[in-house]
Amino acid sequence: MSIGTLAFLATIPILSVFLFLVVLRWPAKRAMPIALLVTVVMAVSVWGVAGNQVGVAVMKGVVTALEVSLIVFGAILLLNTLKESGAVHTIRQGFMSISPDRRVQAIIVAWLFGSFLEGAAGWGAPATIVGPLLVAIGFPAMGAVMIALLLQSTPVSYGAVGTPILVGVNSGLKDVPLVDKYVADLGISYDAYINAIGGQVAIFHGIIGIFIPLFMVTMLTYFFGKNKSLREGLAVWKFAVFAGVAFTLPYALVANLLGPEFPSLIGGLVGLAIVIPAAKRGFLMPKDVWDFDKKENWDSEWTGKLKINEDEKPARKISTLSAWMPYILVAVLLVVTRVAYLPFSTWLKSWELKAENLFGTTITVASAPLNIPGTIFILVAMIVFFMHHMKVEQFARAASDSFKTVASAIVALIFSIPMVQVFINSGVNSSGYDSMPIVLAEGISTIFGANWPLVAPTIGAIGAFIAGSNTVSNMMFGLFQFGVADNIGVNPAVIVALQAVGGAAGNMICVHNVVAASAAVGLIGKEGRLIRKLLIPMTYYVIFAGGLGFVWLNGFGLNAGTFVLAAVAIFIVFMISKGRSKNNTIKEKKHSA
Repeated sequence: MSIGTLAFLATIPILSVFLFLVVLRWPAKRAMPIALLVTVVMAVSVWGVAGNQVGVAVMKGVVTALEVSLIVFGAILLLNTLKESGAVHTIRQGFMSISPDRRVQAIIVAWLFGSFLEGAAGWGAPATIVGPLLVAIGFPAMGAVMIALLLQSTPVSYGAVGTPILVGVNSGLKDVPLVDKYVADLGISYDAYINAIGGQVAIFHGIIGIFIPLFMVTMLTYFFGKNKSLREGLAVWKFAVFAGVAFTLPYALVANLLGPEFPSLIGGLVGLAIVIPAAKRGFLMPKDVWDFDKKENWDSEWTGKLKINEDEKPARKISTLSAWMPYILVAVLLVVTRVAYLPFSTWLKSWELKAENLFGTTITVASAPLNIPGTIFILVAMIVFFMHHMKVEQFARAASDSFKTVASAIVALIFSIPMVQVFINSGVNSSGYDSMPIVLAEGISTIFGANWPLVAPTIGAIGAFIAGSNTVSNMMFGLFQFGVADNIGVNPAVIVALQAVGGAAGNMICVHNVVAASAAVGLIGKEGRLIRKLLIPMTYYVIFAGGLGFVWLNGFGLNAGTFVLAAVAIFIVFMISKGRSKNNTIKEKKHSA
């Protein structure tokens, strides 16, 4: 069978997901079982994957789904516990004291605090924390999830203290003769080469990510504002770009000077330290204050089962430090349990639940539950019980509400992640074909040839959409991207970096991240609507990255990369000019008044 025909057949599982979720707008719990069936049929009938191999892949997916469910449960339990204790009331008041403007709150909570959490946790866990927190301070559930998933872009390549680079890229390229020879010819060590790729990733991310906060606020005002206005979001462009630079500049510096472990974590902390005081002083702040319409006027699709009564006064006043201490504890515990040179990570990973030689294969399916971020969320929620002197019935109510919310999402996760595992592991077959994702990438590479840098990030995004992980995307496609770069005679480090950048962007739309983040705010069955919205910033990200990569390798001139960057620049300038015109209108109204 030709590579073109195989590549077309390999797209069918992905197209089925888009058809059911995005086009037909089916809920994930209905769409993903059919997508799983389609993928299994393709794996068995075309790729010749044995039934026991399919069974193992499905079981690996089920285990991962339960791990993700634990993260969602832990995140919701922590939020519900803080709600019951009265800490959420203090947190809400704290954000109002910084700024009552919802655009500013979205940037601080999602872009900066969320990026800090991403640097510590990974696993899609930051979106499950940020989404409920935004709901708690007054955002509609769907808007909160959209913003929370938008943060799953720039910081993702350095999530969980650099795992997508140190594990993803590293595992994809390690001990490969082609790579070893290339690195030896450069006269540097393999570890230095991986760090150099990590630094290149940060430069691309740093340039593109500057404008992600502006995407956040513009999409917020357009999709969830009373006036459905782009201009109301663009009016805050100065502050949004300032917040973008406040994160991406230290982030890029750390990646290139210190390595891939802490760029997102330190970038988020530095950004918070710069932006919060600036916001309090009104630096580059918009002239108007933007808020959502009254809740009774919200579209019914915007709201989820997670309810916060903003008018209810807590029985006990919680100080600002005490209210935020649980999130501080989460961040500290996540960091110390993931840094390789501390013993805690090894201890937590040493306790495993595993099944060896599953279904007659040589494959072991295992899980280390103590090493899952959700376990830390649950532990901190239990600490809050004592810290905030809660009653037993309050904690029991928080746990009960959290179980109910997670239960509604488990069906979608139980089918979506096994579908991913069958797709990825289809390389073990009787036909001799590569796995479906590799065949798909090879088919695309034959079309683009020397223009490959333009589409390299898209391959990374497809990998993350399929796998739900930047790390797995890099493991899956890293060597393939290196090989394509070698074939067309360009710097492989740049192409692999573009793979990692695209893989991070793809996290915005991957199904299980969307399901998990939606479940965390009690929003079930709206996954396709969210993916449709998030395709906008994801497309911006991979197009911008492709243009940057092409120009980086070939220079400016009459080439495709220059045209792409010119188009992106015109788009950004045009949108900012609309924001400036909005600000001028506000000034004129104030003068006339």
